[in-house]
Amino acid sequence: MSSNKNALIRYKTLDKCLKNKYKKYTLEDLKDECSEALFEFEGKESFVSKRTIQLDLQNMRSEKFGYEAPIEVYEKRYYRYSDPDYSIHNISVNESDLKAMNNAVQILKQFKDFSMFKDMNGVIQKLEDSIHSTNQKSIIHLDKNEQLKGLEYIDILYESILNKKVLKILYKSFKARESNYFTVHPQLLKEYNNRWFLICWCKNSIMNLALDRIEEIDVDEKTEYIDKDFNADRYFGEVIGATVSETQRPQNVIFFIARKHAPYVKTKPFHHSQEIVKEEESGTTFKICVQLNFELERMILGMGEFIKVLGPRKLKQRIYKSLKEAVQNYVPDEN
Repeated sequence: MSSNKNALIRYKTLDKCLKNKYKKYTLEDLKDECSEALFEFEGKESFVSKRTIQLDLQNMRSEKFGYEAPIEVYEKRYYRYSDPDYSIHNISVNESDLKAMNNAVQILKQFKDFSMFKDMNGVIQKLEDSIHSTNQKSIIHLDKNEQLKGLEYIDILYESILNKKVLKILYKSFKARESNYFTVHPQLLKEYNNRWFLICWCKNSIMNLALDRIEEIDVDEKTEYIDKDFNADRYFGEVIGATVSETQRPQNVIFFIARKHAPYVKTKPFHHSQEIVKEEESGTTFKICVQLNFELERMILGMGEFIKVLGPRKLKQRIYKSLKEAVQNYVPDEN
């Protein structure tokens, strides 16, 4: 059992004891009650020290979890609440708290039809009922598309990461002529630009699989799972999007943005490494340090005539080639 769940069970048990008006509890008694509660939950012996109970009581007294429990020691050895009507489950919530909780519920409601969050429907309804939420219209709208191909695999992928299960996946990349089976150790689910990816360990390297290219998934119970302790922030720190090269080093990408659109790029940087190199009347020159990948090219091409890549030369050539081919799609008919 996780330490957080252990603590919650102890707090609930201590709360029950401290509000009991008909029994006196010493520190030793509280320790025994918590040990018994953990035993009932886990089905095995759980040792709880006096020091742990003392820290729990201290946390309950403090503002750390919002309890501020009125715990007192009387006759120099017994513990109880000075307010007989107090319980950590009856924490008062002010109007500001209710508004904040209501806003959070409205955001959660946008996910409830998504397959990953189908089990949240009842929880969301309980939250709405408990805070007397009105059926107000959403003030925050999150971009999502439940019709995307491959979303039906999210549940099994999510569970396999959570429970550390190895998967056998039938996959066909855009470049491959035929589908291939891969035995993978799932590490992370990543969404970028309304497309989902599975980041997994396969054949001694990290692999990126687009969910819309997956054709079949089976759990491999015979293979032992390899946990790479995957750090998403570090892994994706030098790229835009989800495509990471194990061999390519990040490069300084220099680009010029026309004056009209420069404020947009300043306030919504292409990448966290973005810096301003020079500002002029006609526009602003920026620099980012990233790997040269497909997503970077798509972002640049999406800016159209308002951006000019100044370096590196290899990226300039790729953008030029793409734009040259795009122009051919708009050559006027001779008729």
